[in-house]
Order: sequence, then structure tokens, then C-alpha cells
Amino acid sequence: MSGEYARRVPPRALPVAMAAVAGVLYATGSLLGWGGNAFIAWAEAGAAGAAAISLLLSARRPAGGPADTAPGGLWRASWRWYGIAAASWFLGALGGALSDGQGRSALSLSVPDLFYLFALVALVVGLVAPIRLPRDAGTWLRYAADTYVCACALFVLGWVALFGTLYHRSGESPTEFLLELLYPLIGLVFVCGALPFVLGAVRGHRRLAWMGYGALTAIAVADIVTTFVRLDGGGPSDDPSDILRLAGLLLLLLVPWTGPAAEPEPPVDDIPEDVDEPDWPGRSGEEWGRMIGPGIAPAAIAAATALFIAGHSLTGQNGLEPGISIAAGSAALVLIARLAGLLRENDELRRAVDTGEEHFRALSESINDAVLICDLDATVQYASAGALRTYHYEPEELLGRPLHEIVHPEDLPRVQEVFLEVLDDEAVDEALRVSCRIRAADGTWLPTESTISRYSGSDGTPARLLVTTRDLSEQAALQRQVAHLTFHDGLTGLPNRSYFEERTREVLSRQQSGGEVAVVFVDLDGFTAVNDSEGHAAGDQVLAQAARRLRANVQSDDTVARWGGDEFAVLVQLPPDDTETRATVELAGRLLRELSADPYQVGNKHIVLTASVGIAFAGDEEQPAGTGGGNGSEAGRRLRRTAADLLRNGDLAMARAKGLGGGRVEVYAPHMHADVVRRLELGSDLQQALAEEEFAIEFQPVVDLATSRVTGVEALLRWWRGGEAVPPEEFIGPAEESGLMVPLGDWVLREACREVARWRGDSWDVGLSVNFTARQIAAPRFVESVAAALEETGLPPQALTLEVREEVLVEDAGQNVERLSELRDLGVRLAIDDFGTGYASLAYLGQLPVDIIKIDPSFVAGLGSDETLTLLTRTIVRLGSDLGLAVVAEGIERPEQLELLREMGCPRGQGFLVARPMAAGRVESLVRTNLEAHAQSGDVPLPLPG
Repeated sequence: MSGEYARRVPPRALPVAMAAVAGVLYATGSLLGWGGNAFIAWAEAGAAGAAAISLLLSARRPAGGPADTAPGGLWRASWRWYGIAAASWFLGALGGALSDGQGRSALSLSVPDLFYLFALVALVVGLVAPIRLPRDAGTWLRYAADTYVCACALFVLGWVALFGTLYHRSGESPTEFLLELLYPLIGLVFVCGALPFVLGAVRGHRRLAWMGYGALTAIAVADIVTTFVRLDGGGPSDDPSDILRLAGLLLLLLVPWTGPAAEPEPPVDDIPEDVDEPDWPGRSGEEWGRMIGPGIAPAAIAAATALFIAGHSLTGQNGLEPGISIAAGSAALVLIARLAGLLRENDELRRAVDTGEEHFRALSESINDAVLICDLDATVQYASAGALRTYHYEPEELLGRPLHEIVHPEDLPRVQEVFLEVLDDEAVDEALRVSCRIRAADGTWLPTESTISRYSGSDGTPARLLVTTRDLSEQAALQRQVAHLTFHDGLTGLPNRSYFEERTREVLSRQQSGGEVAVVFVDLDGFTAVNDSEGHAAGDQVLAQAARRLRANVQSDDTVARWGGDEFAVLVQLPPDDTETRATVELAGRLLRELSADPYQVGNKHIVLTASVGIAFAGDEEQPAGTGGGNGSEAGRRLRRTAADLLRNGDLAMARAKGLGGGRVEVYAPHMHADVVRRLELGSDLQQALAEEEFAIEFQPVVDLATSRVTGVEALLRWWRGGEAVPPEEFIGPAEESGLMVPLGDWVLREACREVARWRGDSWDVGLSVNFTARQIAAPRFVESVAAALEETGLPPQALTLEVREEVLVEDAGQNVERLSELRDLGVRLAIDDFGTGYASLAYLGQLPVDIIKIDPSFVAGLGSDETLTLLTRTIVRLGSDLGLAVVAEGIERPEQLELLREMGCPRGQGFLVARPMAAGRVESLVRTNLEAHAQSGDVPLPLPG
């Protein structure tokens, strides 16, 4: 068979065809008498066994397979009971085949008969399993009455048509004959009793239910036929009921292969009935069936039985033609059919109404909005479940109650105005909105938004009012939360910068004459190291503890805020007296002690930090001219400017305290602002000066202290601003902060290398020293730029010495030392400038790639007057000599200093006594004079140049 043909054949066609062929062969063999009773018994056992295997194996198949083969859990349970029924029938048929097919009768009850009875019970259980059983007694009473009427009608019909004559001919007692009819009676009861469960099967699974019910009916009819043949004196070979039994077993065999019918997805607004019951199957993705009717079925059967009996009586006694009873019976049946149609339509309408009511009930209970129906006097007539749930009222507490009793008195006039507008005859028939506060059952007032509309009666006049109210409590709480998050810091819970600025403007706007307003800015010293070493979580704990300490040490009406990062700000309001300034300074000192005295607890560690505190007073800033007049907008701008200036001054004072080493309190002074402005101006002017080449280079000679010979020069940057020299200490810092130090350093290096290379071209053995900062060394392509400058100017690498401060090598030893080591590999020498001022120089000296150490001028200044400094200088000179390092003493200004350095064996030095910084031309004259003098005197020390 080709694949295309296989795809055209439905998957269930093959088992259906096989079952049909088996049924035809069995029927043919049964009618023709093939193999006698043994063939029939064994064939029946085989069909029952096949059905049992098919059903039980299919019931074990997991859900989630193909749509036509994978039932839900409920229908797998139904299949399991079908399989149990088929297995029980197999055991009964097997027992009957082994006992040579004895007849089934209650008078000769055998073990196989018990299996047959249990099979019928299992079939009925399989039909009931997927049905949700009712819980009220009335429904079960109606069910019992309908089953009784149906069974009695069928019994009477069978008695008149079949068994009445046999009873009179048998000569048996009523009890004995009733036992003969026991199996047919049981079958009738099961058939009638199972009908309501088949009718109520859920859509999509009804075919499976009808197949099981068909098997049950076939077996029950087969028992009736078998009993009639046996009582009429016929033998087993005359009994055709085996065909009916086989048909029922084949129906069970085909149940797993037909599967549930495909059904469309339910609409999204379908709401199952009785959703509050705990056993509602929709929670697991399945739907229960329900018990229905059987309604008109018992009446139809009873009517047909009565007509049959009446017709039988008339034709038997009076000799009337059968056509009379047929006509009367058909008319009654048509009338019953018409009544059945009307009942069905009525049942559909009732279900539609019930569904609508159920949807409305579920909708009203699921929404949060409160729905109220009021009369024209605003008295509540109906309250939805949402209203009772939202406001915690009992139904009797809200129904019949006027609305004005639960509306806030302040909002009541506005609500009454809206009600009157809705009731106005000339008003447009549309809903109006109103916001008000509603009192809940516990006495709290809830913010709400209500929509009020009216219903119109048949004459067009308003009859009732519909009020839909939405609780806005969560929205209001969310707005408050958003406002709090907008103006508060999430970590410390303190007000944030925005709130503090607004609060400062507010306090200054209502400042009383003579009163004082001040701000105190606080910064934690060394906080960045906490984040770097312990992590940001530890830093957050430190900030939270610092915030609690600040809040605990200020007045209740003072405002403490987190300004940003590790900075805090305090807004202080002081009474007008002479001690206001002193009180603020005392507060700042107290805050400094609280933040610095006790360590911060982070896990099992204690972290000690200090703080920098700055103070600014509102009167410190000079007011602009014309403050006595002007319009309101000008006053507002002045107020904003005053608040901004006050906050700026406090920040400047704090920065001043931090720049002086931290752990101190600084009060704002006007020169602080002037210094900042000057630094900003310098940064701007530096850009212009670099472009206009206002910079120059001076060289300070370095001499051999033993011979006074010039061995090198140190390049120094000078700035001539408008013809005036700007001290290096004033512009080096701003240049470093603005990033201009990198291009300035490149320019100094190239110009100095070019000049010294020219001198060396004249056979002058002079070296060059150039200072470099940490930012210059960390700049991209630093090594390449130095190498390029040497190659461009022709200066040998060994003639260049890079001078760096020792903290550059210690604080970021990894990157800085690596780059300097690359230059040292090229032949460039490295010198530590201002050696001995800290950073554990002696401990690191043996590990750093240096060639020269330059003694800090503070040590040289104490030679001959300070024994400690003299001893330290002697130690440094000796240490350099032992380590093979060249030593240069800086800041030589007095002859006694020079003599002591010569006595200590210091090889080189520089300072004002040796030579001041000078232009390149003067250096040339000095070097030329120095060389000529040495040529005449040899190695005899010469007087140092002045």
C-alpha cells in the first residue's frame, strides 16, 4: 500500500473493518451451526478476551497522545470499567465453554453466571464514571421513579407480547417463573437506569457512551431472547441471541479505536457550572458529564405499552382489525413525539437562562467593582458580591440603606449634585462620574470613583439608578508609594536630593527675620575602599548605619537627606540668637564624632572610617542688587538661586575638608568659591594656552657634588599667562583634573628631548629628567609615545630619565610598573621623585624597577639642624649605594647642606645653591663654562655655579 493511500485511510477504519468481518463470520457460523455449541462458546470467549485486552491496554495509555486515541483521565476510567466488564464476560464465557454451554437460569445458578452479572454491573459503572452525580435527594427520587416506570412498562410489554402465554403453559408457580425471568428483569433495570447517564454524557464523548450503552442493551436483549427460547422449549441451536452478545462485545472492542469526537475549543467566556465545588474537573483540564432525564422516555414507553395492551385486548376479545390499534397508537406516538420536541425546546431555553444567570453571577462575583441598584431616593435595593466583599458589609447591613449614610460628609454635596443631574429630565441619558469617599464596615474611608446612570421605564421616566463604584485604595496607596520613592532614598529611607532641595527652598521662603538656616554636608572618608575591598553590599550596610547615626543626633525638625553616594546633608533651622553659629558648628563636630568614633559592623568585621564635614550659612552668600523690589517671578528666581547657592557652599566646604585630609570640619568662606571659580577659569585658559603655545620649558641642572660638573638637567614646565608667570602649583592640579596633562606632557617630552639631543650632538654628555604623573602613565599608548619622541628627536634612551612619585609605583603597581618596565627595557632610566615621604619606600625599594632615587627637599632642609633628618638622609644615601642606585639630593640651598652631603658620599644634587631653573640658552652658557673649567683643572672640585 502506498504512503499516499495510507494517508487517505482513516486510522480507525481497519479495526472497524476487522470487527465487522469477525461479526459476519460469527453470525454465519452460528446460523449454519458450524462446530455446534462449542464454536459459539469459544468464539464468544475470544471476542470478550479481545475486547478486555484492547480496553485495559488503552486505559493505561498516558494522556497527551493523538486527539483520536488519547482520552482524559475520566474516560480512561470509563474504559477501565468497560475492560473489567469484558474480562468478567470472558471468564463467564470460558466457564460456559468448559461446562458444555449450560443454559443461563437463576434456577441453576453457576459460577459463570456470577461473572455475567458482574459484567453488567461493570458496564453500568463505566457509564456512570464520567458523570458528576447530583447531591440532592429530590433528583434521585425522580431518577428512581423514571427508572421504575420505564422498567415496569417494558416488563408489561414483554409479558403481554411474549411471556404471558409461556407462563400459562409452563404450570410453574409465580415465584419459580419470576426466577426464570430474573436475568431479563436485571437487564431491563440496567438499561432503564443507565439511560440518564448516557443522555448526559459530555459533548465529544457521547459516541463512546452510546457504544457502551449499545453493548449493555444488546446483552440485555440477548438475555430476553435466550429466556424466551428456553421457556418455549427450544434448544441451544435454536437460540440466535449469541449474535446480539457478539455485537455487544464487538462494540466494546471498538471503543478504544473510535476515541472521543473532536470538538471546538470552548469560548473564553464560558464559565462552568458550580465553580465553587471542590471536585470541579475543569481545574485539571477535563469536563464532567451530568445526569439528564430520561424525561419523556418513560412516558413514551408507558404510552406504547398501554396502546399495545389496549389493542391486544380489543383484537383478542372483540375481533377488531389491527389497523384500529395501529392508527390510535401511531397518533398517540406522534403526539408524544411533539410533546418531546416542546420539552426539548423548553429544556434548551431553561439551560440558556441558567447559563446566562450563571455567567452574570460569576461576572458579578469576579469583578472588584461594586454594583449597586438604588431607587430614586438613593436607597440601596441590590448590592453585588463585589460591593459586599470590598466594603465588608453583610447583605442586611447594606440593603435598604440610604447612600448618604456611607458617603463622606465632605463629599456628600458633590454626590447629591451628580444624582440630581442624572435625574434631571432634560439631562442627556448618559453616565456621570463622581469621586468620593465611602465608609467601609470597619469605619475606614475608602477613596472611590463611581459611575451613575439611570434606567428608563416603559413611559420614559427614570425608574431606578445604577451605581458602579470602583475602589481606588490600591491606586492611592501606589501613588503614595511612588511619591515616597520619588523623594526618598531606597537604601537608607532618608529623603533624597530632590526632596532636600525642595525643602531648602521652602524653609528659606518662610525664614523669619533674624533666624538662621544652615546646611551641613557630610562625606565618609575612604568609603570607596570599602566597596572595592568588601563589596557593594558591605558598603550599603555602612551607609545605612551612618544614616541612622545622623538621624539620631539631629533635632526632630531638622532634615537629614542622602545627597548621593556616600554624601549626606542636614538642613538646620536655628532660633535667632547669638549662639546660632556656634550651635551649628557644635552639631557638625558631634556628627563628625558619631560617624568616626565607633567602627561600622559589617558581618563579623569592624570597619573604621572618618568623615569630612562642611558647613554653610544662608547669610554667607551676598544677595544680588535690587532684592527689595521686583515681581513674583523674580523673587522666585532669587529664592531658587539662594537655595542653590547655599547648597553649593555647603558642598564646597565639605570638599575643602576632604581636600585637607578629611576627618575635620570646615566652615564655608567666600574664598572657597573664588578658588573653585579660579580653578575652572584656569582649566578653560589652559585649553587656550596649549593652542596658542603660551607654555615654555626651563631646565634645572643636576651636578656631580664631588666635581661640580653638570651631569644632567630636569625639564620644568612654565606658563606665561598674559606676560605673567603662573606658579606650577596653581595650574598643574587643574591640568591634571581636566585631562590636559597628557597632551602637555607629550609636548614637554618632545621639546626637552629635542633640546638635549642637540646639546649631546655637540659632544656634551648631559642627561634629561622629565616628571610624569599617574594619569600620563595610565594614558593609552604611553610607552609608544615615549619611544616615538626618542626616535623623532634622536635622543638615546639611556639619556632619558622618567621621574615619578613613589605613590605612582605603589598604589597601582600592576599597570604602572609594567609600562615603566617596558621603557626600562628600551634603555630609559627610572627615578623615584621626593623619596622618603611615605608609602613604605624602604620596603618596596628592592622590588621596584628603579635606577635613581631623589631625596625629598624636606630631608635636605634639615641637614645640620635636625639630627633625625640628618640620620635619615645618611641612611638613604647609604641604602642607595648598597643597592647600586644613583642618589640625587634635591633642594640644596645652603653651603652646610652641600658639605654634609659631600661628607655622606651623596653623588649628585640640585637646588638653588647649585643652579636655579633657567632657559635653554643660559643652560648652554653654563654647560660650556663648566666644561672649559674642568678642562683646565682636571678633577679638582670647582665652585658651584650660581
